[in-house]
Amino acid sequence: QVQLVESGGGLVQPGGSLRLSCAASGFTFSSYAMRWYRQATGKERELVARITTTGSITNYADSVKGRFSISRDNAKNTVYLQMNSLKPEDTAAYYCTAALRNTDRYWGQGTQVTVSS
Repeated sequence: QVQLVESGGGLVQPGGSLRLSCAASGFTFSSYAMRWYRQATGKERELVARITTTGSITNYADSVKGRFSISRDNAKNTVYLQMNSLKPEDTAAYYCTAALRNTDRYWGQGTQVTVSS
């Protein structure tokens, strides 16, 4: 059974940091590129960050570049999103996906991040 389970979300003050984790099981994690999306209430879903199978290449949305960092540990079947200098506009549900041939194949259930004082 394929599972992607996100964790690490919560309430944080502006300027703070959070580290999201996404634990994968039920498929060959190291064969899939991984992505983090977010969706704020009333807004379209946004691709925040992505990482290749080996972790050698990462890409970020302009809105998070320089503040967020995606990484993965293939030995632990886990992808991470380190979020620093958080802003209220980063408030959203964050989802990880596993992608193959540039198509999101599996989705997690999401974790909520709220940035507020």
